Amino acid sequence: MRPLWPLLLAGALLIGGGLRDAADQWIDRTELPVLLRPTSVEVRARDGSLLRAFTVADGRWRLEPGPVDPMFLKMLVTYEDRRFYSHPGVDPIALARAAGQAVWNGRVVSGGSTLTMQVARLLEDSGTGKVAGKLRQMRVALALERRLGKAQILDLYLRIAPYGGNLEGVRAASLAYLGKEPRRLTPAQAALLVALPQSPESRRPDRAPDRASAARERVLRRMAGAGVLSDDQARAALTEPVPQTRKPFPALAPHLAARLRAEHPGAQVIDTTIDPAVQAGLEDLAAQTVRTRGDRLSLAIVVADHRSGQILASVGSPDWTNDRRAGFVDMTRALRSPGSTLKPFVYALAFDEGLAHPETLIEDRPAAFGTYRPQNFDKTFRGTISVRSALQMSLNIPVVSLADALGPERLLSALERSGARVELPGGQAGLAVALGGLGISLEDLVQAYAALAGLGQPVRLSPLDSVQDALPRMLSREAAWMVTDILAGLPPPPGAAAHRLAYKTGTSYGHRDAWALGYDGAHVAGVWMGRPDGSPVPGAFGGDYAAPVLFQVFGRIAPGFAQLPPPPPATLILPNARLPKPLQTFRPRGAVFADAPADAPQVSFPPDGAEVERLDGRLTVKVAEGHPPFTWLANGRPAAIGAGGREIGLDLPPGFVTLSVIDATGQSASVSVRLR
Repeated sequence: MRPLWPLLLAGALLIGGGLRDAADQWIDRTELPVLLRPTSVEVRARDGSLLRAFTVADGRWRLEPGPVDPMFLKMLVTYEDRRFYSHPGVDPIALARAAGQAVWNGRVVSGGSTLTMQVARLLEDSGTGKVAGKLRQMRVALALERRLGKAQILDLYLRIAPYGGNLEGVRAASLAYLGKEPRRLTPAQAALLVALPQSPESRRPDRAPDRASAARERVLRRMAGAGVLSDDQARAALTEPVPQTRKPFPALAPHLAARLRAEHPGAQVIDTTIDPAVQAGLEDLAAQTVRTRGDRLSLAIVVADHRSGQILASVGSPDWTNDRRAGFVDMTRALRSPGSTLKPFVYALAFDEGLAHPETLIEDRPAAFGTYRPQNFDKTFRGTISVRSALQMSLNIPVVSLADALGPERLLSALERSGARVELPGGQAGLAVALGGLGISLEDLVQAYAALAGLGQPVRLSPLDSVQDALPRMLSREAAWMVTDILAGLPPPPGAAAHRLAYKTGTSYGHRDAWALGYDGAHVAGVWMGRPDGSPVPGAFGGDYAAPVLFQVFGRIAPGFAQLPPPPPATLILPNARLPKPLQTFRPRGAVFADAPADAPQVSFPPDGAEVERLDGRLTVKVAEGHPPFTWLANGRPAAIGAGGREIGLDLPPGFVTLSVIDATGQSASVSVRLR
């Protein structure tokens, strides 16, 4: 075999001798290999940390180096090429030393390669021991030094140095072996990353920790000898264990990251508004929540700042690698039935239209709207109640009555103005949309609730910190605040923090989806639970499943809840008796009360809407039909209990009053009058 040292010596003499002009022409004619290699697409959090990266086309992890610990760079140059910043790409002194060692030992002991020559070899994937390959590396190294700066050459090394398996570059190696970015390394970690590229496969710490440790020790001892490290630092570094496993690359918000990558082809770095601490905490919460609820249940969470529109966390499933849960499906984007979570928008629109007020009385009785006969979830009816109570109890008949008066298209239009997207089965809107008869994603439902949280002014939610497009106002400030006030009056789930959070739960038909949406003065969040394939989850209710998770979500967003806003100045805050007469009792337009027995009670005196004179402060009331004994209510408060007769005098103050009578079977009737 032809010895290598004569050519090494010839190269050294060529560089240092008198043939400079010929050498210059030889170097200038050099065709350089392709310098730019594709790097992994990175999706980053709001603080610049890595959420998720993707391998390049050949399956390798090759990342932009980013900030690297100066100690590592100093060790690298000292160990590999101490004259890196002074030589022209080939180090004559190192070549002469290598030639002398070859002559003395009869074989090549060291090749005298500089960092620039190593970069040349890696760019061309050429061998290290063949004469032609070594000469080519020298030529390319000299050309690289003429066309690039030292910093650019060092950057190339940090990108493409091999670290075993499919790892290239110091950042990929640091994340895989150390589980951290290379911006801050211990001396032991820096020494390991310096040692691995010389023999990346045989020194892989996850496969050959002993060889990796020995190579690291050689680097540390040389650094101590060169004064880069003190003896104490080197001894301490030797005691640090070598990592023996390869860690997975970061994969926070994996569904969102994959979607953004697909939506932005060609982008190398995608910066998001995701808060990595909140995201990690909510992914952990999702995994904990489903752990004991069967292996097919999934869960999704979306959190946003409704003041800025920034999405802070997006959890598409509890475990994106779990096939049993269909974890690969992003349930923040899946179309599902929202159940009762759309009811607040119907009430808000009714407030805006002057059809109702939180203290307006409304009927919860069996009713037919043409051929549509909605039922309450529990199949029972409450009679005459306030709108506030109807929303808080999530009753179906009152909200359908309001939707009928408004027209279901109004609800769809409001959702569209909020920035949410919906899908109608069959393409036509019926009254069932008020009870969840449409398809909407969790992300879009949170978008709609952000408009309520913003007192009727929508804001476009986005994981990208981009310029906001203006959305039209969805509701008046007053209507949005009144709905918020009602929702904030709901008690928290058992064991949840007693904070004032406006929230609403929902359960779709057949227990297929359990929802909880809520907001405080700063954040809006939504939780969905169910099975991705749409099969029922027996016993799953939004109040039992999703609401406790929602309150835990807010507990992890920030230490304390941001206060909800005060009422706008024009808000009408009055009891029922002081409301304008049209607002005291809601009169349904299209509903026909059905299935009411012929013997249901009827208030025969006073007539509905009358103005009646009291005698000595008392009002005589009469009931027809019904089964005694009777209970009389005035503005929802008991005025007489267990009355056996059909006529009775009630002590009532002057003013507007709603009188309700309930018979022994629970059937009821009401009238509204003004007393003088």
